[in-house]
Amino acid sequence: MNRNTTASVPSVLPAAAHGAARRRTSRGTDPLARLVAAQDGLVTRAQALAHGLSTDQVDRRLAARRWIPVHPRVYRHTAHPPSERSRVRAAALWAGEDAVLTGAAAAWWWGLLPSAPAVVTVTVPRRRAPRSRAGVLVRRRDLDLRDVVTHDGAVVARPAAAVLEAAADPSVPGEALLDHVLTTGSVGAAELVEAHARSLGAHGSAPVGRMLAGASRRVAVRARHGLRALLARRGVRAWRTDVTVAGVLLDLAFPAARLAVEVHDPVDSGTGADGCGPAWRRAVLRRHGWRTLVVEPAELRCPDELLDRLREAVTGHPAGPGGTAGRAAG
Repeated sequence: MNRNTTASVPSVLPAAAHGAARRRTSRGTDPLARLVAAQDGLVTRAQALAHGLSTDQVDRRLAARRWIPVHPRVYRHTAHPPSERSRVRAAALWAGEDAVLTGAAAAWWWGLLPSAPAVVTVTVPRRRAPRSRAGVLVRRRDLDLRDVVTHDGAVVARPAAAVLEAAADPSVPGEALLDHVLTTGSVGAAELVEAHARSLGAHGSAPVGRMLAGASRRVAVRARHGLRALLARRGVRAWRTDVTVAGVLLDLAFPAARLAVEVHDPVDSGTGADGCGPAWRRAVLRRHGWRTLVVEPAELRCPDELLDRLREAVTGHPAGPGGTAGRAAG
């Protein structure tokens, strides 16, 4: 028997099925079909023309109801059911290539809000002036490029900028949103502060700044109480509260180890209960042989790792395999 001879394999598909398979294969490799699938079933007229369709072909698909208009020159393929994602993405596609998904819609796109807003906000450069339409609010502002990124196929505000603008939206519980992202660390506090500094003078920036400072204070206070409760619950000893060292009032300290533990207020770094700023307090403590361990509020979500850091800072020895290295400020 000649092993090099390739035997013909009888097909188990009827001819009609072969045709369907070929059509499925062609659709799977069709760049336009891939684009539509990647865009939640959406396509713009410009994209369709750029992918080789003629104006007549686009119009025939619309007439046959294979494509359904969602916004002017934005269509949804009927094979793809409408969804919140397609509604939000359609607004951004309609507003143009230089439009950015912002505000509550952007925060939802990042998974920071449980539901998409009824009105999708898009921001376009000042040189453009498209009018808002039903379900879409258009803002004209030149965004800092550091606040813009492409995520999941959409040009969208980065999480910090999205959260700050969403917090100013009357339909969003702004304080609760800021509390959540600061407590969980899902958006870095430093990123929020920097994004807010870049948005100064923009619509709603002043009240959002006050909301951010208030949320930071609340989160820090809760974290201080949570840290004390954690130490008590785990039986950690030798810590004290309200310790005074050279006129510096410490919320929590390990006096025997000359270690101060400071829960970081990431936004409001002003004066403490003793009327002094953190840098001054740490300098005084250093001069008196004390160290400062800074704890971020979000670290309380990983209590075992946080306790490892504390033990290492107190004893000067690593917590052991799997332990988290400590970091001391000052």
